[in-house]
Amino acid sequence: IILDTPYKRCLVFNTMATLMSLVRPSAALHMKHRAPYRAAVSIRTHTRKVLLSHGAHMPRLGRSQPVRVSASAGGVLPPPANYENIVGLGAKKAALPIDKALVMGVMAGVYIGFGAFLMASVGGMCQGIGAANPGLKMIISGAFGLPFGLLMVLNMGAELFTGNAALCTAAVIEGKATVGNLLRNWTWSYVGNLIGSLVMVAMVYYSGVMGPASAPVGMAVAKTSQTFLQAFLRGVLCNILVCSGVVQASAAQDMGGKAVGVWFPISAFVALGLEHS
Repeated sequence: IILDTPYKRCLVFNTMATLMSLVRPSAALHMKHRAPYRAAVSIRTHTRKVLLSHGAHMPRLGRSQPVRVSASAGGVLPPPANYENIVGLGAKKAALPIDKALVMGVMAGVYIGFGAFLMASVGGMCQGIGAANPGLKMIISGAFGLPFGLLMVLNMGAELFTGNAALCTAAVIEGKATVGNLLRNWTWSYVGNLIGSLVMVAMVYYSGVMGPASAPVGMAVAKTSQTFLQAFLRGVLCNILVCSGVVQASAAQDMGGKAVGVWFPISAFVALGLEHS
């Protein structure tokens, strides 16, 4: 090793001092056993002064501090911190008055309607691809539309019943909300979602964007042909993925992270042929 600069020498001395001070002897040990530690302190103090003069930084020698992972390290909350986050979000949603839950539920219905509109306009129009490769058509349908709709819901602060099923329940489990508040939020967000989606359907229909022979007609026939048990179980499986998307998006601290957290589970449930309420 060529120690041709003061900075390199200080780095080597700092390494030696750190190795010598890994074990801190107690006061009960004989003084001769504490000499290496004192030498390490002396070397460390000297190198600190030199490094600071070169604009570098070196932590003070002392008892090791526990490593604490930042809640936003990497832009994503770790699972325990994210759970506390969704509990807080669920408590706020459960505390919403009826009028706000209803209006924000209507907004969510419109946003999800836009997502379904986009899905039908892109994936639903790929009849040629569907005939040759049905799986690819389902992937295209999932990639465009509903992930966009849910991302709008989350970033615009709307109230979506399916996502609130996870958030408000967590708040009740942790004692941050009552069952009565949970049922109030579920009821009025669901009613708002229904109203918003019907308004969206009416506007799309009367706008003439989609004709009577378009893909949504075939999609509606397929959905209404299911038995009650089939529709119910597909809805349960779907909402597992929807709630996962909401929780993952809540962990992300930036728009890109939220988009990724939403995209995978939402596109997956569409591609799998599951049913959103």
